[in-house]
Order: sequence, then C-alpha cells, then structure tokens
Amino acid sequence: MKYPFEASFEELQGNIAEFVKAIFGSLESEFLTMPKGDGFVDYATFEKAYEALKRGTKGFTSLAPTVVLKVVKATPVSLCVVRSMLGFTPPEWAYVATQHTGVEIDQGYVRSIDRRARQQPLEPMSFTPTMGKRIAALITAACQLLKEGCPRTRPEDIHRLCKADTVEGQTSLAPAAKLGLPYPVLLYERFLGRPFAGHKDSVSEIIGDVLECKIENILSNAGISYRKTKRAERIAHFDQAPDFIVPSEFNPIVVIEAKISEDDGTARDKITRVQHLAELGMRESVGGEPKFEVVAVISGRGFGVRKEDMKKLLLATRGKVFTPHLLDKLVGNTRLKEFTTKGKA
Repeated sequence: MKYPFEASFEELQGNIAEFVKAIFGSLESEFLTMPKGDGFVDYATFEKAYEALKRGTKGFTSLAPTVVLKVVKATPVSLCVVRSMLGFTPPEWAYVATQHTGVEIDQGYVRSIDRRARQQPLEPMSFTPTMGKRIAALITAACQLLKEGCPRTRPEDIHRLCKADTVEGQTSLAPAAKLGLPYPVLLYERFLGRPFAGHKDSVSEIIGDVLECKIENILSNAGISYRKTKRAERIAHFDQAPDFIVPSEFNPIVVIEAKISEDDGTARDKITRVQHLAELGMRESVGGEPKFEVVAVISGRGFGVRKEDMKKLLLATRGKVFTPHLLDKLVGNTRLKEFTTKGKA
C-alpha cells in the first residue's frame, strides 16, 4: 500500500479517496488510556480523605468551616473531596467563594492549591496568611452551599447542586454518607459528569506532549536542527506558530503541526489550522512551490470520521500526513531528509 507522503502531488490529487483510506487505516485512538500525571489521586487515598472529613464533621452533620479547615490542613486532598461534593471545577469554586465571602481568589491560584493537594495528598499543609485566608474562604462558601442545598429554579433550568447528595442540603448529605447511594443514582450522576473528565482535562497537555516527544526524538536522532515553539508563543511571519520549525524560524523549510483529537469537531478546527499554515507557505511561493513544507502528525479517532476533512488535510500538506504508526517514515518522506546529520534518512 502506498501512503500519500510517498506520492507526487499529481498522484495525490488523482487518487485522493484511496489515500484517505490509507491514513484512516493507520489511525488509532488512545482515548481508553491516559497518563496519570503527577497529580493523580487513587481511590484508596481519596477514601482516606473522605473518611477523615466524615469523622471530623460527625458524618457531615456538623459542617462548621473551622472543623473542615482543620481536616484540610491535616489531609490536604480532603479539599478535593469537598470540591467533588459540590461538583465544581477549581475555577468555579474560586468564583463562588469570591462572590460569597468577598475574598479575591483568581483561577491560577485555586488551580495551584488544588494541584498541591493532589500532589501531596496526605502530607499536612502549612498555610501562609494569604493562603489560609483564601482556603478558609473556599471552605466557608462550600459549607454554606452544602448546608443550604439546591435553591428553587425555573422548570426549564437545573441547578448544579441538584444532586442526590446535595439537593436538600445537610438533610441529603448525612443519609448519603450513612447509607450510601442507590446504584442507578450513582450511574445517573456519572452520566451527567462523564467519568475521568476532570482528570482528562488536567492531563490534556501531557497527552499532547507524548506525541510531540516522539517527534522530538526522531528529529534529534537524525541530527536535525529544529525550533520547538511554546504554547501561544509569537513567531515572526507566523500569525499562529507551528509546533516545530526546521531548521529555524529565520529560515523555515519544514513546519510540523502535531495534533491529537478524539472528536470530529475539534479535528476539523485543527485541520483548518494546518490549512492556514499551508496558505502562509504559498504566499511566498517560488515557481508554484510553497516557501516551506507543511507536515501534519495526527493522532486520535476524531481525524478518522470525516473523509472530506481528511481530503482537505492531505491537499493542504501535499500528502505529508503521518500518524504515530508511520513516524518511522517521517524523515525519509519529507524535506527533513535535507537536514539529517546522522543515521539514515
């Protein structure tokens, strides 16, 4: 089977459907596994924190902020237990706490507190005055919300506290802690919240880094000079910086975009980004040839959904589309081979 990066542009245009099939056949989704990262909390650790919080609040019958704060100080990951009871993300909790207490807590700060609690879950935490004030504000707002439960809403709306364990406030919490919840209730709330969604969001950069690391290893092993850009970095002559530029941003000959997508909507957005890079390359074309070669390295089931989108990607890159299974062919089938200084192209 011939891959699109092995064909001439004329061959690609004349047999685009077959080349789409070739790339689809090499795509593989990795959505069933995720890296743990350094902030992953296993169930045993989470349960220890839950039990510490349950003991400290006498089965959640006494939600005094001072009591909860004491537990959090001794068992930091119990902060994540409280947040899970609310069903909030860290930025959402910070916003609500600021509104309820008047203590300013920005998103970056609350994320750093949450990360510290996950990375050192059972190591007692020392508070600086500012940190103590902000964590106290988070806990005060949480206790107030958990005591009050779900307020009345319009029939067409649903409140975030309309959950089996918080809908009636403290009246709901104590029985949930004492008797447990029926399995269909647990499944329904899991259905609304998507399992592992929070963890997936927290490691999204790591997932992307895995693909970029593979590309870096290939470039380094071939002795190729390259510039790896940082997130949201501004590069001269590029209104959107590609992930890799070879040999440098001052003389781009090859630009590489590494993209992962597990849904077709996001994949379409990322393909549009690659198309734009190809348009930039053609603005300063020489004899009809682009100023620089655009290479796409893609992974995830999102790219394997829409054939028309894949056609656009193949035409924009002139066939230079690779998947993780095809990375061993990356150097030998692109202009990267012009910059190899060791090993075989």
